[in-house]
Amino acid sequence: MLPFLFQTIQRDSVISFPGLGNFSLNPPSYFTVFGRNIYFYGVLIAIGFLFAMLFCSRLSRRFGIDSDDFYDLLLWLIPLSIVGARLYYVLFRLDEYLQEPLRILAVREGGLAIYGGIIAGVITICLVCRRKKIPIPAMLDLAIFGLLPGQILGRWGNFLNREAFGAETDLFCRMGLSAPDGGTIFVHPTFLYESLWNLIAFTALLILLLRNKRKYDGQCALLYFFWYGLGRAWIEGLRTDSLYIPGSNIRVSQLLSILLALLSLALLLRQSRRPHPEEALFVNRAKEQDTQTEDTQTPKENIEGGL
Repeated sequence: MLPFLFQTIQRDSVISFPGLGNFSLNPPSYFTVFGRNIYFYGVLIAIGFLFAMLFCSRLSRRFGIDSDDFYDLLLWLIPLSIVGARLYYVLFRLDEYLQEPLRILAVREGGLAIYGGIIAGVITICLVCRRKKIPIPAMLDLAIFGLLPGQILGRWGNFLNREAFGAETDLFCRMGLSAPDGGTIFVHPTFLYESLWNLIAFTALLILLLRNKRKYDGQCALLYFFWYGLGRAWIEGLRTDSLYIPGSNIRVSQLLSILLALLSLALLLRQSRRPHPEEALFVNRAKEQDTQTEDTQTPKENIEGGL
């Protein structure tokens, strides 16, 4: 059992991987600008957002979505997802934050939960898509390609913070963290597990997209939800900083992950039994509409040119 004070975050610990070459690292968790500490965790999240924005804008046409519509979505999606991630975290530690309500705004102290961000993000996408008359499943497919890189990078922010690690282990991939008493505690590098798990998902989904194997709108999103739910259910059981349902020993994220994986699997199986003609994809419908628009404009342009 890890000591209580060692269960969440140890920014001063020296990191080692004795089973992977027995090397040690002591990277800084922040740098200073004009006397203010800037944490690399926040920098990596910002880089993730920037990459997601640029990458998804390049991919948007593959889903039949105009890049301007995607940028309009981001104006709402980014801030509301951050708010959702924070509120989710605070909700399950409400007693602690009610004693010091102003700490709810102290995001620099940490405390963002990915599921809160995903829930807020999905709600935002649904509302924006309804207003713009864009199929929600098509936009969800596109958004997944922005979410995954952010998750992959964000977990390395956990590494630099020496946080979100797992219980003690003697596995070959164990991560050593120096303890205040001078010893070393070896734990599961759960940040690495999840980063690699998400990298597999990102690679597989990108191959599916680039090879034009996506059969229906929402397929990428369902595959992501199933894969992420499956992995997070396993990884969450290893962590020492989980949020629990008040008055129980049930890990919130583990329960949500199991439910998410089961629901996504059921929907994937249901969709596998249905026919999916290529013309049903929103990207193909959008192309057809553009072609019809060009055909109706061409005669008029020819007449004006003749005159």
